[in-house]
Parts: sequence; C-alpha cells; structure tokens
Amino acid sequence: MHKTCLITALLLGAAAPLAISAAPAPAGTQAPTAAGIDETAMDRSVRPGDEFYQFSAGAWQQRAQIPADRSSIGAHTIAADETDRQQMALIRKVLASSPAAGSDEARIRDYWQAYLDTAAIERAGLTPLKADLARYAAITDNAQLTRVLGDQTEADVDLFNNNNDMSTENLFGLFITKALKSDAVVPYIFQGGLGLPDREYYVSTQPRMVTIRDQYRTYIASLLRLSGVSDPEGRAGRILDLETRIAAATPAKADTADFTKGGTLWSRADFARNAPGMDWDAYFTAARMPAQQTFDVYSPSAITGLAALVGSQSLEAWKDWLAFHRINAQTDVLPAKLDALHFAFFDTTLSGTPQQKVREKRALAAVNDDLGMPFGRLYVAAYFPAQAKAQVSDMATRIKHAFDRRIDALDWMAPATRTEAQAKLAGMVVSVGYPDTWPDSSLIVIKPGAAYANRMAAIRGKTLQELAKLGKPQDRGEWWMTPQMVNAVNLPVQNALNFPAAILQKPFFDPAADLASNYGAIGAVIGHEISHSFDTSGAAVDGTGTLRNWWTAQDLAHFEAQSQALVAQYDAYAPFPDLHLNGKLELGENGADVAGLAAAYDAYREALGGKELPVIDGYTGDQRFFIAYAQGWATKTRDGALRRQVIGNAHAPGPYRALTVRNVDAWYKAFDVKPGDKLYLDPAKRVHLW
Repeated sequence: MHKTCLITALLLGAAAPLAISAAPAPAGTQAPTAAGIDETAMDRSVRPGDEFYQFSAGAWQQRAQIPADRSSIGAHTIAADETDRQQMALIRKVLASSPAAGSDEARIRDYWQAYLDTAAIERAGLTPLKADLARYAAITDNAQLTRVLGDQTEADVDLFNNNNDMSTENLFGLFITKALKSDAVVPYIFQGGLGLPDREYYVSTQPRMVTIRDQYRTYIASLLRLSGVSDPEGRAGRILDLETRIAAATPAKADTADFTKGGTLWSRADFARNAPGMDWDAYFTAARMPAQQTFDVYSPSAITGLAALVGSQSLEAWKDWLAFHRINAQTDVLPAKLDALHFAFFDTTLSGTPQQKVREKRALAAVNDDLGMPFGRLYVAAYFPAQAKAQVSDMATRIKHAFDRRIDALDWMAPATRTEAQAKLAGMVVSVGYPDTWPDSSLIVIKPGAAYANRMAAIRGKTLQELAKLGKPQDRGEWWMTPQMVNAVNLPVQNALNFPAAILQKPFFDPAADLASNYGAIGAVIGHEISHSFDTSGAAVDGTGTLRNWWTAQDLAHFEAQSQALVAQYDAYAPFPDLHLNGKLELGENGADVAGLAAAYDAYREALGGKELPVIDGYTGDQRFFIAYAQGWATKTRDGALRRQVIGNAHAPGPYRALTVRNVDAWYKAFDVKPGDKLYLDPAKRVHLW
C-alpha cells in the first residue's frame, strides 16, 4: 500500500501535502477577511523584505499546536479536515441506507464495518496471514521465490495516500501508462523492497541514522516475535542485512528525480541479458503478464542489482524478508499489538507523532486508499458544486494564456523551441474536480467481516484494473488521484493536469474572496502544475507525452544554467545546523513554484482588466496576492518528520517554498524590498525559468 519515487516523477507535483492559502487559526479567532488573507496569522513586527514567511504567517507559526495524532499541521489541514467531515457524513448516510448488493455503497459499507470491527480482527488473530506465511515457508528454490515475487508485484492507483510514504515493500512495483519513448501503454517496472523511508537510512554513517537502524532491527524482531515467528533476533539481522544490500542497489532519489534519465524500454529477452539472477519468464507469468513483450524499466541499474540479489542471497533471508513485509504492510488490519508496535516505530520514532489517530479516522483513510474512486463518486455528487468547477476552470484557462504569453516574450528562446512549447501548452488537458469517465472498480470484491481479506482484495483488484489497460490506447483523461484528495498533479505522459474537488474549497479557493487571494492561493497551485510540463523533467517531454529533445542547444544551455542557480539558492537553506535542503532533489518542485507563481501573477493582473483592486486593511491587491501565497505554505512540522522530508522528499518544507517570491520582480515592487533587506536578490540572481 505504498508508493514509489517513480510515481512522483511520472506524476509531477503532488508528493507532499499541499498548504496553500490562508493559514489556519485556532477556534474562536478572527476569520479571514473578504480579501481572503488572514491578518491574525501575520507578524507585522518584521519587515517583509527580511522575513517574508514570518511577516505573512509568523503569528500563526507561534501559536499553532500540532495535534498529537499528526506529524505536521498547516493550511492544508483546514481543507483536509473539512473533507473528512464531509466524508464522515457520507459514511453515515451509507450506513443508514440499504444499498443493493454489489453496489459501491454496499462495498463501502462492508469495508467500513469490517475495518472498525476490531473485536473480529482480534479473534481472527494471525489466521488471515497463515496462507501467505505457509507459502513463504514452502519455498525451496529460486524458481519458487521468483514466482512469489511476481505474484506480489502490485499496482496501487490511488496515489499519494498513506502519508506520502514513497516506497513499496514488495521487491518490484508496477505502474502502467504510456511509455516515455513510444506511444504504447506498457508496464513500468521499478524497485522497492525497503522498510525504512529512504536508502539514506541504510547507507548514511551519521550517528542518528545508525541509531535508527538499530531501532529498526529491534522493531523487526519485536514484530516477528509477536507474530509467533521463531528466532526473531536472528531473522531480524538477516532481514536488515538483505535490505541494506537492496538499498545499495537502489539509486539516490536525487538521481532519479529527473525521470527523463530513466524510462529505458526493455524487451522481455532483455531482462535475462541485462538482469541475470532470476527466471524473468516465470516472474512475468506469475505477475499476470505472460504475453507482455515490452516494459519500461525506470532504473535499469536497480533492476539489475535486485535480480542479482535474488540469485545470490540465501533463500532463508528472502523467506524471512517476505514474511516480515507481509505483516508489516498490513498491521492496521491485524491484531492491535502489531498495529501499536508499527505506529510506535514508524510514526513516533521516525516522525515524532505521539498519538495514533482514532480508529474511525483511520477507517476513513483506509476507505480512501482501497475504494477511493467509488467513494469519490459519492463525494463529488454531494459536495462539489458546478459553480466551483466553472470558476476554477476559467482561472486555469487564464493562467494557461498567461504562460503562453510568457513563452512568447522570452528573448532567449529560439522560434523552433517556442513553437514546440506553445503547441504543448495548447494541447494540455486540464481536468477539474473529477474524471469525465469513472474507472470500473468491480474487480475489487469486498466481503463483510473480513478486514484483512478486503485489504488484499483491494490490492489485487486495483492491480488487475491496471493490467487491463495493456494493449489499449492511452486514456488522456485518466485520473491518478481521487476527487476527495487535497492535492493536485501534473501527468507528463498524458500532457494533462488533475485538480481534485477537495482542493477547490476554503482555504485554497473561496468564490467570495477577491481575485488577489484566489490567484495567489489556488492560482499558484494551477500555475505550479502547468509549469511542471516545462520544468527540468517535463521540458524533456513533448506535447504527445513522448521523451524527445525539442530544444535548441543554446536554449537548453540557458535553461539549465537558470536551473542550477535555483539549485544553489535552495542548497543554502538549512532547517537544521547539520542538514541543508537538497536543491538537486527539489529542483522540479522549486522550479514549478517559480514559474507557476509568476504565471499566476500575470493572469491575476490580466483578470483585473487594467484596474486596481481597492486597498483593504492597508494592503494593496498585489500585496494580498503574495501574502496569500506565503500563508498558503504555513506549515509546522515535528523535527523527525521534517528531517524525513528533507532527506527523501522532492518538495521543500513549506516555509522555504514561501520564499519563491524572491525570484518574482513584482514582489519587490509590492513591498518596496531594496538592497540591504535580508531577502533581497540582485535582479541578475533572480531565477526566471519561463
């Protein structure tokens, strides 16, 4: 039930919880004005040119309290909490009805009730696991191991759930869409196999990481002991050693953030030549792709390395690893002692979250993971008005036009490159709210009173749903997020954008607020996602979603030089004395912030039709635009979770994303920022990508 950095690369711009628009205020404080910014969040004791994030959201930062069951809090939690409230009302409505057998409502009801029936989960104990554990124990040779690995190659189409854990606990992951280098819809095969969040947790020699590895070994042993597995300490040592080898074969995320460097097409025969160590024909047959001949291998060196480990490491180590990860991945539908142990390590030790969410909240998250699209269909019918869809669609059109004008005005771009860029922009598909065609989720078979079986049925059903796309043309209208997710995404190989319904509400978007705050908030999100089609990775894909260099050599050199300046700018930021941001890893997201904010500002000015908004409470329209943007990144995060983000997430922490304004000339004019102010950048050092 986890994700991978490949998915983040192919589906750009949505790997971290968004926090865009007015920062949340505690109950009982003044609500945001009609202008859409929250003056109670601001700290006017600092100069905007010295501490713009503090100026925009410092008072909120000071008083905000992270709930005990969360690792962070920010503006995104307003929309997320409201979405949860709406969804809970839908659940109550479903429970009070008598849905027809086999209907979406019936499956949601049966899944929900089984997940909440913890007494039944306790009575079942480890019985639901017995068949899998017996299958692992019965492995006697490499051929059997390979078939099990193939059978457990799973696809998960409800992306960016599970707290954005960007890993897969299976050795190989599956993702199906158009190939980067052809028009065919193919399986992407990518690496997984790690229990810790990132390879750095295994290879780093920093004392903190060494301690975490020791704690992880203890956790593995404890989980196996509670599961009744013999010699838990010995098995834990073998598992950690094997995962360390897997980590060594896994490239750093900064090296895979640019997906254009991957995406190598292999024929079926290429696997035996390029990745010896396992019977690939047996693997693909077990993975339910017996006739598939072409695959997209996102990181060839990793696949080669993992196959070598399958062929060289002991069967006993692999059997231990399989058993541990089958238990570890599904502790929420197993007895409470396992669930509590999992939370204590992954949430408290790694992220600093002291308290588990109540079971109902977790049930809601599980429904969204496993039945996300059927539930989303109910959600938009009840909570997404046509007015919001029309208004946001109009904003998106204006921002696309603004981006087009920016391309036209680039004095460094050759006509041939400009023509390609504008053709890509013109062909971009922007989907607002929900998909035009809902996917068929009938392959997910849910049974009453079977929480673990329902989880596995959801995983298998979604995998079969993905496999059914093979041999068919690409669906450019396909959605990779559920409508009830507070996020947004760019889909490079589809040349399409998704803006789910749940992000199109307060505080991200308010139809009653003025143009300045809406364009500074949701407009910047729209601009960000459009910009991903032209960032360091997206700019390598043409309007058909095919990996192709459509740049002149001079234009590409100019673009890459500006990109490196942005890398250096973010490398200089240090959330901790011993940990700086990784500008290379974050380049795609930071670049989209820069270009997206600039395009949103242009669209906002165009929407004014040459007029100026009135000054409200002392702030001009332009000032409110930038304040709304910065308040949108109001975020407070526990230290453990913040370190985890900096190490392995392609998104910079919110307060640093707010500093994107340093690269936008209009911000300097709006707040009279001058040389000598701490955030001032000489015009020659401001990054202008588009």
